[in-house]
Amino acid sequence: MGTDYAKWMADSVIARNTDLTSYWAYEFGLTLDGIIEVWRQTGEQKYFDYVKSCTDTFVQKDGSIRGYNVDEYNIDHLNNGKILLTIYQETKDPAYKKALELLRTQISHHPRTKEGVFWHKAIYPEQIWLDGLYMGATFYAKYVSEFGDKAEYDDIARQFIIARKHTLDTKTGLLYHAYDDKREQPWADKITGLSRHFWSRSMGWYCMALVDTLEQLPQDNGYRPEILQIFNETMEALLKVADKKSHVWYQVLDCGDRKGNYVEASGSSMIAYAFFKGVRLGYLPESMRNFAKQSYQGLLDEFILETPMGTITLNKICFVAGLGGTPTKAYGERDGSYAYYISEPIVCDEPKGLGPFILAAAEFNRLK
Repeated sequence: MGTDYAKWMADSVIARNTDLTSYWAYEFGLTLDGIIEVWRQTGEQKYFDYVKSCTDTFVQKDGSIRGYNVDEYNIDHLNNGKILLTIYQETKDPAYKKALELLRTQISHHPRTKEGVFWHKAIYPEQIWLDGLYMGATFYAKYVSEFGDKAEYDDIARQFIIARKHTLDTKTGLLYHAYDDKREQPWADKITGLSRHFWSRSMGWYCMALVDTLEQLPQDNGYRPEILQIFNETMEALLKVADKKSHVWYQVLDCGDRKGNYVEASGSSMIAYAFFKGVRLGYLPESMRNFAKQSYQGLLDEFILETPMGTITLNKICFVAGLGGTPTKAYGERDGSYAYYISEPIVCDEPKGLGPFILAAAEFNRLK
């Protein structure tokens, strides 16, 4: 067996004292989800202890969560529930059960579009963002698997189906970043309600959410065949726009030859993860296995560097990208233009890339 890059990156995150506790942030939980996979694969207690020490800074004995407010109705804030569930399953600590129940109350009251899809945030009314499927639906599915009413799987599956119906480009099979059901946002097309581009990380969130939800969805669920078909069609579309040399993905997926575009680490890691897991679990055809291996090598070649301290660093991460909201000096108008996506800061070792890379590398370990 070759170098275990999941373990090496987890060790590097810990050695650098990467901030994963300053506030209740989805990307912090994402990175902890990656590190917990390293614990599952290696059995080394230090990884579980590290993750628990981070989450213990948030979860109080009464089940309240530092920095979390249900009434914000921010779908991003549900993502960390997955790591809380893992810790609860291992420790049976009642504080974690209460915290999970608190997060579940958000699902019960979170505002939805008229067709039943969760708004991205209360401050982004009537908007469906691909990001939200990973933030909300995957936690929802794992919660149902542990505690919930199995009938709720239908609600989860419909989130994917309706979101795709509104964001799909039938020519390419790719999905636009977001959809405004009211056609009121400056970034939204007045006829279709769509944003203008295919952003790699948003599609990364979507395909990770698909494969993780399929893992939870019962074999006899009536929507499962459709979700499986959607996953296959999505991954086929992403395979077609991968860079032909490196087998990873550009910041703006279908504009690889356009000035300013670049291969981007977080979206590439997410999409690669979905390929690895999809092939391993038999959701994707065996013919994709070789491409999956090539894309893993592409992640290492394009984004990973060893430092003089013996750690590894992940490069070419888009720091943040969104749509609308209040313009700032740092980001200006988040108008969904090509120029906007290319203008956002490119950073290294940021949790929105670290978590997906560790998850991808850990999943590749299982694929081999």
